[in-house]
Amino acid sequence: MNNDLVMTMRQIMDQTELPQTIFIEAIEAALYSAAKRRYGSTRGVSIKIDPDLGNIRCYVPKKVVEIMRHFATEIPIEEALKIKPDAQLDEIIEVEIDPSEFGRIEAQTARQILVQKIKEAEREQIYQEYKEQEGEVITGYFQRTERGNLILDLERTEGLLPYNEVPRPHNYRRGDPLKCLIVEVNTDQKGPQIILSRTHNGLIARLFEIEVPEVYDGLVRIMAIARDPGDRAKVAVVATDESIDAVGTCVGVKGSRVQTVVRELEGEKIDLLSWNQDPALFIANALQPANVVRVNIDDEDTGAEVIVPDDQLSLAIGRRGQNARLAAKLTGWKIDIKSESEADTQFKEEIAEELFKPVETDSSQSTDESDSEETADQSYTVGTDLTELEGVGAKTAELLRDSDFSTVESIAQATLEELSSLPGIGAKTAEKIHHAASKMLSA
Repeated sequence: MNNDLVMTMRQIMDQTELPQTIFIEAIEAALYSAAKRRYGSTRGVSIKIDPDLGNIRCYVPKKVVEIMRHFATEIPIEEALKIKPDAQLDEIIEVEIDPSEFGRIEAQTARQILVQKIKEAEREQIYQEYKEQEGEVITGYFQRTERGNLILDLERTEGLLPYNEVPRPHNYRRGDPLKCLIVEVNTDQKGPQIILSRTHNGLIARLFEIEVPEVYDGLVRIMAIARDPGDRAKVAVVATDESIDAVGTCVGVKGSRVQTVVRELEGEKIDLLSWNQDPALFIANALQPANVVRVNIDDEDTGAEVIVPDDQLSLAIGRRGQNARLAAKLTGWKIDIKSESEADTQFKEEIAEELFKPVETDSSQSTDESDSEETADQSYTVGTDLTELEGVGAKTAELLRDSDFSTVESIAQATLEELSSLPGIGAKTAEKIHHAASKMLSA
């Protein structure tokens, strides 16, 4: 049995990367199990193993008797004196035995315990190894499909790529290498379970860390990612050093860096854009490649109204709304996209409603014409006379009204370029009128 155990140990050591101490502990556990089966108890049993020579020495307690009746637990006085010259009858002494004395059943039990302990240690080592790699990228080789899930060979164990973590469409062949993100590592009676993903946003972040040294070193930071896995992704980046072009750095010379990531994701298009702490600028960047005229932010409900040129509306929304949807996911804002003509029409309607909005009167007031079809319960307000603004005469006021700037509010909301483009109004006059309108509104 000594030789059998040593041979079994060496065979397993050649097949695994476990430290030698694990094997020593496993052999000791196997021998203790065999000793317990033979002697009924491991009390007093000691085992010493020399890993270099492969020697196994086992000592068991035996009672010194005059006539031996139970070989497993007794030793005759004549033999005891050879081990311990001053041995006395009824004394318990430690006797070295040859493990080969164990019977066939004990030997088989010992080998089973040895293999079981080695497997348990190997599972624990694999679990700890991959547990430390959660959130990292690993390359697995496609082996087979089970219930729609993909099983990948990770060399030391297998990884599970669930059906909902695989981009659509896909056509993998046996042996194809796939870079995946380790999202979770669990363990059960069957051993470690490595859960992988190719749809997780973290996969793109880790791939850029691998391909772009500036990202790995923290000179360029990935601030946000939004994906339609397998189709398109938007990645917002920012440089911690003003001298670095974050987008250009990630794109690489002739797009070499980003194309490497695209190939790893099987052709998934990646839009790289600049992150900005100003939500209006960030939203405008997120809607690329569409051009944005302006962004109106509503801080109360995290909503944003985006105005784009008429010919850019379909581009801003994207195919099946993809561009707008990804921009909303990337920025965290609810985005409402409108064309310039639609926004202008809506603005005029709102101004008209504001000018002729009914004002409720005191219900206690009454008139002699209460029985008439037209009541005096309502009156209408009109906008402030534009000639009250500094720098606006009668002709200028008429010009403003003809150009759809009929209220103080519309003038205050206009840009200086819009006002100065009107005939007869220069840049200085436009600035004066705009300042006067803004001042009147804030009063």
